[in-house]
Amino acid sequence: MNAPASLPVAETLRSALAGLLDGLPARQAAQAVERLIAAYRGATPTEAPILRDRADVAAYAAYRMPATFEAVRSALAAFADAVPGWSPGDHVDVGGGTGAAAWAVSATWDGERPVTVLDWAEPALALGRELAAANPALRDTRWHRSRIGSALTVESTDLVTVSYVLNELTAPDRAALVDAAAAAARSVVIVEPGTPDGYARVIEARDRLVSAGFHVAAPCPHSAACPIAPGTDWCHFSARVSRSSLHRQVKGGSLAYEDEKFSYVAATRLPVAPAPARVVRKPQIRKGQVLLDLCEKDPGLRRTTVTKRHGDLYRAARDTDWGDPWPPHAEA
Repeated sequence: MNAPASLPVAETLRSALAGLLDGLPARQAAQAVERLIAAYRGATPTEAPILRDRADVAAYAAYRMPATFEAVRSALAAFADAVPGWSPGDHVDVGGGTGAAAWAVSATWDGERPVTVLDWAEPALALGRELAAANPALRDTRWHRSRIGSALTVESTDLVTVSYVLNELTAPDRAALVDAAAAAARSVVIVEPGTPDGYARVIEARDRLVSAGFHVAAPCPHSAACPIAPGTDWCHFSARVSRSSLHRQVKGGSLAYEDEKFSYVAATRLPVAPAPARVVRKPQIRKGQVLLDLCEKDPGLRRTTVTKRHGDLYRAARDTDWGDPWPPHAEA
């Protein structure tokens, strides 16, 4: 198993974020988050960074960074399983803002590595640098202001991450970013919101990466075209996120967690061993059987039923989660 337990890194991140809102009234923080959510859901021109000052960045980081971290960490864990024994020698996070993906990489692979975070919002980079001081693996990270789009230059690197960025860009800038990442990196991981539009952007990026010679490592068990008919459904997954008091104030409710829905693609020029199949919907557990919706290597989508007669495989199916490979590694 490549990945160390991510809990200590997640806890360190939550602790660092907890101090961000000291001195900022809770109501003001919640209002800033609500305004920023509305801005992110709208059409954002590439010339206008949404995060404008430290108060904006602090509020939004405290609210959104844990979810981004968990989504990217989930994508990276699936990628790590498909490239056993490999870890990135260096990492560039494009549009990384306060560095959630850099934290997720440090939770996935042990050790320190050169890390560069590129973003156009200087307040986000400054806060990312401040937060990174709490994580020994990120203390020497370079934080560079850079326009994300057609003018982007990415230095040669083992791994490029692009998380929750494509939705902020025009179509030409999205294509330019993916092409720049493909030209610079051995591996590229792209994460977007788990919505039909987010999935469409991921598929667009996936197609460009495959055309550039990359192999899909996750979530797909193949590099052929996605078997989902356009407009009929979308591929997405879920990551559980601990909710802060700010989450509860903005969204209401009292649950201690929420589920972050995300779509992603992890592609590489490395030799790759993708999952034989991927569970693409929440398993349905019924009396004596488990129904699994799978994307298979063929490629194609298929529902399979695992019953008590399958013995150990049935017990494994009961423990299998949405997004997991199938069959489990011990059975593959």
